[in-house]
Amino acid sequence: MILFRLGSFIVLYSILLIALAHNARCQQITKEEMLFLTPEWEGERFDDGRPKVDDNLLKRMKLVTHEEAWAVMRNAGYKYQYAEGWQVINPDSVLVGRAVTATFMPGRPDIHDAIDKRGKAQGKRGQNTWPVDLLVPGDVYVADQFGLHVDGPTIGDNVGNAIYAKSGNGIVYDGALRDIAGLREMEGFTSYFTSYHPSHHNQQGNLNTMLIGINKPTRIRQVTVMAGDVVLGRDGGVSFIPPHLAERVVVTSEIVRLRDMFGHQRIREGVYTAGQIDTRWAEEIERDFSGWLNDHIDELPVPREQIQEILKNRTW
Repeated sequence: MILFRLGSFIVLYSILLIALAHNARCQQITKEEMLFLTPEWEGERFDDGRPKVDDNLLKRMKLVTHEEAWAVMRNAGYKYQYAEGWQVINPDSVLVGRAVTATFMPGRPDIHDAIDKRGKAQGKRGQNTWPVDLLVPGDVYVADQFGLHVDGPTIGDNVGNAIYAKSGNGIVYDGALRDIAGLREMEGFTSYFTSYHPSHHNQQGNLNTMLIGINKPTRIRQVTVMAGDVVLGRDGGVSFIPPHLAERVVVTSEIVRLRDMFGHQRIREGVYTAGQIDTRWAEEIERDFSGWLNDHIDELPVPREQIQEILKNRTW
């Protein structure tokens, strides 16, 4: 009888812990669901299951163009991974990082208050800061604010500074920002947003937005973004690269970059014509390219070890 009661107590205690853990997430996706929705990622993950693309790969991603990323993703069947039409803070810089997603919807008092009550029971204040609490260095805060303009901004210079302090990065925000002058003072806060407005989402007690999901699949313009996607923001647009394609995108970009350097040099030298370079290369050009890589391996804008890997995998 005592063993039976002890066993029942352990079961009930376990159920209680699971329930408390669920409540503590405050709109966040479960680890099980994260694993379920990212089955093609086989690399390292954060404790909550979010894919963790390697920091070195993120560094190399900064030289990738949208054309290169788009071609790789398109060939893999990902047709809608590029979003355009943004206003940009620090447009001369490149934004790269792992996505932490937040999904907001138009405010509805009963649902908003239920969500808020659960958050406050866990010591949280202000739904607009809950996703910010999860950021770590190398993250990019990606928020679907459904393009809301007047009385819509959930990010100003205070929240913006918190985002930058935690991630060292900027944001992709489909909605209006406020305190734009203060946000522009942060040199590393390269950010993409829809509009600017001086109002606030909590205007005179009227709650215009509510947070319905953290790290769940979210929509940014025509793109479905998943937590852990690699964000590439440059030249006015943003690409969202599924984590399992990130290395392929980077390696393809590096090969294209090297081939372009070789081709341009050989055209200037008069060795080949533009017609010979701007088509499928003949075998003798490919052999020349391999020799050129070996001769200039320490002078090229691609790490030596990556060039060696490229040469190792060549069959000519």
